[in-house]
Amino acid sequence: MSDAILVLNAGSSSIKFSVFPGHARPERAALLCDGECEGIGERLHFTAKDRAGVSLADEYPAGITHEDALSELLRWIERYFRSHRLVAAGHRVVHGGVRYTSPVRIDTSVIDELRRLIPLAPLHQPHHLAAIAAISKLHPTLPQIACFDTAFHHTQPEVATSFAIPRRLTAEGIRRYGFHGLSYEYITSVLPDVLGPVAANGRVVVAHLGSGASMCALRERKSVATTMGFTALDGLPMSRRCGNLDPGVVLYLIQEKGMTAQEINRLLYHDSGLLGVSGISDDMRVLLASDRPSAMQAIALFVYRINRELGSMAAALGGLDALVFTAGIGEHASEIRRLVCDGAAWLGLDLDQSANAAGGPRITQSGSRTSAWVIPTDEDLMIARHTWAALNPAAAIA
Repeated sequence: MSDAILVLNAGSSSIKFSVFPGHARPERAALLCDGECEGIGERLHFTAKDRAGVSLADEYPAGITHEDALSELLRWIERYFRSHRLVAAGHRVVHGGVRYTSPVRIDTSVIDELRRLIPLAPLHQPHHLAAIAAISKLHPTLPQIACFDTAFHHTQPEVATSFAIPRRLTAEGIRRYGFHGLSYEYITSVLPDVLGPVAANGRVVVAHLGSGASMCALRERKSVATTMGFTALDGLPMSRRCGNLDPGVVLYLIQEKGMTAQEINRLLYHDSGLLGVSGISDDMRVLLASDRPSAMQAIALFVYRINRELGSMAAALGGLDALVFTAGIGEHASEIRRLVCDGAAWLGLDLDQSANAAGGPRITQSGSRTSAWVIPTDEDLMIARHTWAALNPAAAIA
């Protein structure tokens, strides 16, 4: 039988998955399938497609929990891929704190530490842990590898990770961590192929623009600065998260509005961002198609904040050589890319309208002093590779 690696990205109401061959370093072209178990907590809907996009499954299994969803997934893999056996499961884990600077094999001590970090990633961490617990119960001998979104940013200097707060609090771990690291890590792995080996090691800003959004400044393909901080709430406005906010607003909501911590959590994580400003939708596609003033205001604020942060990232790098757009909005919303590049003309970006409309990969004129690109990200592939490397350390090093 051939080895196979299962990649899991668990959320509150869904588990996205992919399956890669595990006999060699995983490549996207070798993907066996990917899909999603959605409707957790209500009614499960299981879908899977092969790498060509052909449907392999579209079912409504019984159950509503993460364990029910993963039980159905494991049964389906065993039934459909009879010539393969699972050798490991790799998990996307949003927060690794100070301790985890690289992927680790999951054991009880790792689980205890991830539980401790739940307050720093309340939208994500509990659901990652639920998936880990379910796999442990359903397949107790299967190795599980945690791959952290925070790990990529541990190359940042101390001055970039520190808040101006008493040192005793910094020592307790209150600092900037940064997120979307698996996405940034993938982009850095393909930069030499897209930009060329010399340009790839220059001053590059990657804009990961999706339902969660952040930006990362790279020098020599290492993280120098990023827009997210202590939690994934900071930085750019997102689909439902507020992004950068004066902490005095939180004090005001407590002291003058009498809001509880739970109510503020709901406001900042679920009711703000594009949804809160527009009052219409958290989906950029819906907002771009709308002619309502509030939709236009939400788009304008999103773009304005990107351009403000782009200036900050360029300052951290001492200049800018290339801008990369990735993730759902970054890869597919040509109008957002146009607005950002127009606002960044002062940095030397000269947009090629036709190339931008076509989706790139290069979307600036050949003579543009600063180049801009569209590069699709692939977090699942990075997790699969990390998981394979954990199982094959000698081969990975070689």
